[in-house]
Amino acid sequence: MTPFDKIDIHDILPQRPPFVMIEKLLHVDDRITRTALHVREDNIFCEDGQLTESGVIENIAQTCAARMGYINKYVSNDTVKLGFIGSLRNMEIVRLPLAGETLVTQIDVREEIFRMTLVDATVRVGDELIASSEMKISVTDIARRENE
Repeated sequence: MTPFDKIDIHDILPQRPPFVMIEKLLHVDDRITRTALHVREDNIFCEDGQLTESGVIENIAQTCAARMGYINKYVSNDTVKLGFIGSLRNMEIVRLPLAGETLVTQIDVREEIFRMTLVDATVRVGDELIASSEMKISVTDIARRENE
């Protein structure tokens, strides 16, 4: 198995720059996935030195996408598939992350039924919880085009 620090995040995500909202895959197992993002001032979702609410939500969604991309590419030897946010519930943003901070986002899989995955998500800066939510992701059969 390829070590997480050797994985190019672009190989497991359907998103492409400038829309990539994670930088590193830190951990994947049957239940938990963790990613990291260093918030930069030039991030497409950064306004007035802060990552917007939309950026935090997209960071969570892309952590889900990284999980599925990792499973597709490294476990199933398949292509990376496109997915969509099915629902977002109980979203709580304690504060917006600042440019220069590093987010560690964790998703905990609660249920997987057919092509739907329900996760609990947390976003932290160091030990500080800055956001949490419940997200439902639907994965399609549509493969990411490799030449993009």
